[in-house]
Amino acid sequence: MYILLLTIKIGSNILILVLFYRACFVFQGCDGSVLLDDDDTSNFHGEKNALGNANSLRGFDVIDSIKTQVENLCPGVVSCADILSVAARDSVVALNGPSWTVQLGRRDSTTASLTLANSDLPNPNLNLSNLITAFSNKGFSTQEMVALSGSHTIGQSNCRFFRTRIYNETNIDTTFATSLKTNCPSAGGDNNLSPLDETTPTTFDNAYFKNLQSQKGLLHSDQELFNGGSTDSQVNAYSTDSSSFATDFANAMVKMGNLGPLTGSVGQIRTNCRKIN
Repeated sequence: MYILLLTIKIGSNILILVLFYRACFVFQGCDGSVLLDDDDTSNFHGEKNALGNANSLRGFDVIDSIKTQVENLCPGVVSCADILSVAARDSVVALNGPSWTVQLGRRDSTTASLTLANSDLPNPNLNLSNLITAFSNKGFSTQEMVALSGSHTIGQSNCRFFRTRIYNETNIDTTFATSLKTNCPSAGGDNNLSPLDETTPTTFDNAYFKNLQSQKGLLHSDQELFNGGSTDSQVNAYSTDSSSFATDFANAMVKMGNLGPLTGSVGQIRTNCRKIN
């Protein structure tokens, strides 16, 4: 299975890492619940329309494509949750980031929770204390939280998530803020996108931390990691030691992948990642 997934063209690498994170951080853990579509006929409302996911989370079609190819070769064996876990790792590697060993054997959930997604996913307006608490609630140390936040070295964010920062906050580079306003007006354009790392937006490196030192964090929660608080020293360390960041990130991702997996006879192996069997 490992070799099989490595031979599949993943594409949309940036999107998959975000999808994996959003899938695992919700209360149930890494069970593929975020992949389930809403079903109005049964009044089932999943996680795709949670506040932080709606019109933001993408990459579902990539997982669908992988799942179809895997099912054709070994039907009923590989879960959507495992596919997402391996794809997230390979996506980071494809963007010149670190690799890690993905533990396999997850099964897929038969339900999802919009309510839990809304409550569990950290929002981009959290201060440092709330960020530390949110990650601590999932068993992550503050250092692991900073390392995982480094995933923002790739990807983009919707204007609605950083508008308040670029128009109202003072701990932001003025030239950086001005440049962002051209694509994120004070009203409208909520879903316009800007890179989380303006320096190297499609390369997995430590530029994110260097940006924070220059007050160029896109989200309020990003800049909170370097704003005179307890995590400043960790940001400084990662900004000068990319290998340390890569190692800590990889270890934290292994831990992320072990959040509440379904195993044994619990759950199922979905034939279609978007709906239960």
